[in-house]
Amino acid sequence: MAQWKPEIKGASCIRKLDKPILTKADIPYEAEFIFNAGVAKLNGKYVMIFRNDYGFDASQYPKSWGSNRAISVGIAVSDNGVDNWQVHERPLVDMHWGLGWDAVGVDSLGKTFPEYPDIQRLYDPRIIPMEDAIYLCLAMDTVHGLRGCIAKLNDTLDGFEIISASVPDNRNMVLFPEKIGGYYVRLERPFPVYSRGRDRFDIWLSKSPDLKFWGESKLVLGVEDVPFANDKIGPAAPPVKTKYGWLTLFHAVDKETEGRGQTEWDLYWNKRYTAGVMLLDLDDPSKVIGMSKEPLIAPDMPYESDYGFRQNVIFPGGMIVEDDGSVKIYYGAADSVECVAFSTVEELVALCTEPRL
Repeated sequence: MAQWKPEIKGASCIRKLDKPILTKADIPYEAEFIFNAGVAKLNGKYVMIFRNDYGFDASQYPKSWGSNRAISVGIAVSDNGVDNWQVHERPLVDMHWGLGWDAVGVDSLGKTFPEYPDIQRLYDPRIIPMEDAIYLCLAMDTVHGLRGCIAKLNDTLDGFEIISASVPDNRNMVLFPEKIGGYYVRLERPFPVYSRGRDRFDIWLSKSPDLKFWGESKLVLGVEDVPFANDKIGPAAPPVKTKYGWLTLFHAVDKETEGRGQTEWDLYWNKRYTAGVMLLDLDDPSKVIGMSKEPLIAPDMPYESDYGFRQNVIFPGGMIVEDDGSVKIYYGAADSVECVAFSTVEELVALCTEPRL
């Protein structure tokens, strides 16, 4: 299929591999699409927590979405953050449900979430090490709407406790890795369908004294502020602190009504996802102090644009800055595989040269 028109390019400072770093072939249990992972460096090891959509009902295709009957969140560990990922034999959570809006998920691993009896599935994990603990941000589908939740991972990396969940509809939450002004801070993407129109979604910021109660919400970046987006934007990987500001990735979506391809899985797909980069003020991260006017990562490799569940999709979920200033950016591609790209702090900051007025 190749890249959709109009063609767009990622930044020259981004260096990619010639293949994904994690696919369904690497998973020791049932798997189909491995993507949208969070990655963090813990005790010298790279820990990836990934989404796995599987259990598809072939009789439901072609269909736009929603015909898979199961989803799990798994863990993989690597010494170098690039290859030889060792996947845990069991996922963190493994949920099964029937088709339909009123279908509640059942965790086959025996975990229960009594405070959320209408939960359908958990997915799109982000990892945030903070204050000698490891936190997860997850999307949580429920019978009554899509919620963003914050959880605390246990020390053995085989379970977690949900601390708080938003009201519907909200998702793509990421925590900053430290308190700012005495508060925990998160980026998020609400779904204001009636007031902004379908898929006209922006990036917001909220604060909390304890990770449970959230408020003082502010708009950070509107989709109209991003030249390469005409549909929606949202948070991506957790921000990274630098001397220049909070280095922050986001996802951006442009959509066309005609001229885009159909896939084996999704006949109606007409969106393209790219990654952007911006700098947020260290003391007031609701302020954008710089942003690249061009995409940071665009779907220009065959495993991003030619194959998979939904082609031409880039979705960053993890960013690690090494001691030498090099950067690893982890992203899902084509809603099907997990990938990594390389750059440096200096190169990424140099892209954010135009302050937002």
